[in-house]
Amino acid sequence: MESTIDVEHLAKIFKALAHPTRIKILEHLITIDSCICNDIVNLFPFSQSTISQHLKLLKESGLVYGEIEGPATCYCVDKTVLNQLKTYTAQLGGE
Repeated sequence: MESTIDVEHLAKIFKALAHPTRIKILEHLITIDSCICNDIVNLFPFSQSTISQHLKLLKESGLVYGEIEGPATCYCVDKTVLNQLKTYTAQLGGE
């Protein structure tokens, strides 16, 4: 099975997707199809520090990246990594 994403990177991605809140954050970023600054904390019933930890794991996986804009960090989905993951999972399914 050929993939443009290495096994170590895949493990980080799957680890990042192993929590419902991180999946919901990723789904939200994909749905709005733009970068979002600080509004993520207001979407969930968790503290800012908890959301920051979830975002940190999503960033470490490469699924999300953050750009500092003034006092805020804007978070975006890395569509290249997301597409690599889609390709990999399609290959697993035999497509």
